[in-house]
Amino acid sequence: MVNVSRVGEARWTGRTTWMFISFALGLLLESYVFSLASIAVYWVNIPKSLGELLLAWAPIWLIIGIIISGPVADHLGRKVTLYITLAFYAVGGVLLYFASTYPLLLVSLALMLMAGGGEMNSIMVATHELMPRKHRGKAMMMEINAINLGGLILALLAMSSATSAVHAQRNIVAIAVVIVVVILVFARASMPESVIWLEKRGRHEKAMQQVRAYWGADWETALAPEPAPPTTAAANRQNSIAFRAVVVTLIAAANTIGFGLVAYTFAFQYFPHLQPTILAVFEGVGFAGGFIGLVADSVSRRKLLFWSFFATFVLTVIVGVTTGIWTHQMTLFWILLVLLSIANSVCYLTEDTVKPEVWPTEVRGTWTAVTRFLSIGLYIPAIYLTAHLSASSYFLFNAGVWLVGLLAATAWLIYGRETGQGVSIATASGETD
Repeated sequence: MVNVSRVGEARWTGRTTWMFISFALGLLLESYVFSLASIAVYWVNIPKSLGELLLAWAPIWLIIGIIISGPVADHLGRKVTLYITLAFYAVGGVLLYFASTYPLLLVSLALMLMAGGGEMNSIMVATHELMPRKHRGKAMMMEINAINLGGLILALLAMSSATSAVHAQRNIVAIAVVIVVVILVFARASMPESVIWLEKRGRHEKAMQQVRAYWGADWETALAPEPAPPTTAAANRQNSIAFRAVVVTLIAAANTIGFGLVAYTFAFQYFPHLQPTILAVFEGVGFAGGFIGLVADSVSRRKLLFWSFFATFVLTVIVGVTTGIWTHQMTLFWILLVLLSIANSVCYLTEDTVKPEVWPTEVRGTWTAVTRFLSIGLYIPAIYLTAHLSASSYFLFNAGVWLVGLLAATAWLIYGRETGQGVSIATASGETD
């Protein structure tokens, strides 16, 4: 039997770097594909009502991929699931290249979005189980930050090829998907299956094989335990599954809806000609601000979650009550968008890091999927609820969404377990080391 606490104390190696790169690329691709719907809406001539369907198409198929992949990862393994998602990406990318009609475009997007939902879910779970304890938080946050980069790359591609023929723009996007998939196939070849998951499943011999294959002949030296930080009272708090499920779902839903209404649907409703630009600014600034994730292992996750939600809520209120000014002075709009993007990026990184780390290993994939399924699913009716609101009402509705998230973050600050500051995944999840 492998001592899983020692696995968590392993040193960062060259193979760890490749695993980190493959995970970051996977999340970049997920964001790239999810953002694609807001760009693809201009590739075909359709009524606005069907355009809203295409915007809703992204979360619909994303959550289908999520809810399927969670249990699959818990039963078949994290690495196996990540290769299944790559197969879906490859087929969807090839179909996109030939998607000259609206139905084929929807099919190709559906396949890639299913892949993206499963990909992100499995990466979030695997990162917490495979990355060394003292780097676990920063690795997760910097991988998530690649989501901002993926949206930025797509927006820049759309802007640079805006004067090109539709088929040329579509082909550039499709080729990029296939290239990244090929890179990921090779980059993930050396990653191990989750040793923690294997042990929980009683597959002790397989777990030892993974340890020897990944860390080599000197695996005992590589797994020599390092001093762990003292565990605080907050890290030892006991939280029921029900409390975790409610809080995590609410903070995830607030972030998903709040982010989506600004980055993806706002421009479609009010400034269609600025969609790629707004997406580029929001994602680009968010990516730059996301490097705060480098301090993730030294700060309180609960406090970072609370203050990022607080800042995002306040800034969204300000945007909502000043619509009479910035609709006529766009300079103010861009300033507010930049500030909102920075606050939201910190919020996004933090809640996505908390989301998979609070569950027991045996059901980590499933519960992460359930909370993501519910939170992203709630974004779909939000698209239609806000479709005919004024700009001021639109942002004040969004502020209400962020308020719900802030209240949930406050509950976690007061009653929730501390999962940051270098604690092990076993402590973060409430399992014993």
